[in-house]
Amino acid sequence: MAKTTVDPFRLHAALNATRTAQGVSWRTLAGTIGVSPSLLSRLGQGLRPDANGFATIVSWLNLPAEDFFEHEGEHPQAEPELMSRVAPLLRADKDLSDDDVKFISDIISATITRARAN
Repeated sequence: MAKTTVDPFRLHAALNATRTAQGVSWRTLAGTIGVSPSLLSRLGQGLRPDANGFATIVSWLNLPAEDFFEHEGEHPQAEPELMSRVAPLLRADKDLSDDDVKFISDIISATITRARAN
């Protein structure tokens, strides 16, 4: 069975997209999420979070944990998956309800799936 680990760079990129959209510091973002600022700093350095920190972050991002998994033998991506970058921006938009965010995310995901199939 192939080894699966958390990709800290992908997770950090998703957090950075949210942080930028909200216009807050890393320290403020950490407080909002409920993790230590040092955890977010370690992600940026490529260090993997502990299980509780990872669960807290992906729960707060409202993204599937699998979006941040890296499978042994898989070639690392040059940049995070599109939804890892877009979803935090949608959630940061105060004019969108949770239902709106889910609807738009579903449309984008379906479009990506169709484009990759062709």
